[in-house]
Amino acid sequence: MISVNPHFAEKLKKFGAKTSYDCFGCGTCTAVCPLTSDENQFPRRFIRYIQLGMEDKIKHSLEPWLCYYCGDCQKNCPRQANPGELMMALRRYLTSVYDWTGLSRRLYTSMAWKIVSVALLFFGTLAVVYGFSGEMVTDRVELETFAPAHIVHPVGYVFGAVLAFLLLSNVYRMYRFVLGPYAGAIPLPVYLQELGTLIVHFATQARMRLCTDKSRWLKHFLLMSGYFVAFMLVNIDIVTRWSLTNEPPMWWHPGKLLWSYASIAMLYATTDAIIGRLRKKDPIHQYSHSTDWMFLILLWCTVFTGLLMRIFMELGLPLPTYHTFALHLAFTVPLLGLEVPFTKWSHLAYRPFALYFLRLKERALELQRPEGTAVGVQGAQG
Repeated sequence: MISVNPHFAEKLKKFGAKTSYDCFGCGTCTAVCPLTSDENQFPRRFIRYIQLGMEDKIKHSLEPWLCYYCGDCQKNCPRQANPGELMMALRRYLTSVYDWTGLSRRLYTSMAWKIVSVALLFFGTLAVVYGFSGEMVTDRVELETFAPAHIVHPVGYVFGAVLAFLLLSNVYRMYRFVLGPYAGAIPLPVYLQELGTLIVHFATQARMRLCTDKSRWLKHFLLMSGYFVAFMLVNIDIVTRWSLTNEPPMWWHPGKLLWSYASIAMLYATTDAIIGRLRKKDPIHQYSHSTDWMFLILLWCTVFTGLLMRIFMELGLPLPTYHTFALHLAFTVPLLGLEVPFTKWSHLAYRPFALYFLRLKERALELQRPEGTAVGVQGAQG
């Protein structure tokens, strides 16, 4: 028996799904989508689910994560029903479903919660930084004296561990929603055999290359690779002391070159996205949820202040270096603390895990069928 929620479409409006009833089901969006398949069809099927209030059906589906919002459906929709944005709204909704804390739902549906949460973390971080900072040496730059590594690094590890727990526990809830009926039919070796799907799609976002606009994959790759490089350097820095130091290395040092790449790549990708959303020329930029802006602004400010701090450090300007470092941390904490487990940044985990779970589902169905028959889940390929 399939239950329906007649108020579901109204609830989804707060997640950005404001045009679901403009669709009359012609199927053009599905026909032009390069990522849909016979087994995993979207967007039309899921717009119909919204209209019918089939909330439970959507909760247990992976298809919203197979959409990369390339914009082809938006360009070809005869009713301007914004099918790509409706799929994006479903991803926001599903993120709130997976989150056991309830904070994701509040951030997606309440402007007050977004503003207060960011403000508390921003000003709270500044208070902690200046409250526990060391001496401000003014005749030369001594960043490690101002921000002692024996304090910054342990706090960073605890913060990272909490974020990892929150995100992975939400991923586990996602697993229970979409693979619950199949979990018992999947042997442990299958989980291990299909790990390649998770790793490849996390590292490359390869499915996005199937979209018509190939430049979107490149911009997304710059953003992803820049973030990954920065993440690795922050952890390696605890041993090598490449950044939080009183004696920065020469310009040709591998760590410094990698930091430069990460900063430039992320700054370019976020600036391009902000300009696109301001101009609203492309279909994918014509509508922006408030959490989209929250993510872009926090990420841009985090990267810019980090880059600016390094410039001040190289120029030998002590006070600008210290204060910019404090601002950098003040933007970093709400960016990671809110975006990674609860909103936009969590999609970087949910997408590849969706493809991994899709492969596991396919293997489970294969194991349940009589020998000689097969079932294909094309959505996990590419």
